[in-house]
Amino acid sequence: MLEACVIATILCGFIGIIFKENLVIKIISMDIMSTGVIAYYILIAARDGLHTPIISDRPNLDYADPVPQAVILTAIVIGLSIQALMLVGVMKLARNNPTLETKVIEDSVTK
Repeated sequence: MLEACVIATILCGFIGIIFKENLVIKIISMDIMSTGVIAYYILIAARDGLHTPIISDRPNLDYADPVPQAVILTAIVIGLSIQALMLVGVMKLARNNPTLETKVIEDSVTK
């Protein structure tokens, strides 16, 4: 069930990127798709019987690998940075164009 929700989230983001014309909605769709990919990665990495890698008194515990956590945190930070950069680009684009619709912007540039 969780896998279906995660795949649906990724597809919703992908459809938004492909079919929506507004640039802000495209950026939000990209964020939704990124969230789905991160959730899918976490869903695959989660396993029963593993403990967090913290030093404890109990001997012989199986610890989860901390590298996927670091990768996910890095992906979140990079995704946030890319979103901020794209929003700045959209703001600069909005200064010269009255709309954020891609077709209208393309038509105004080609004329």
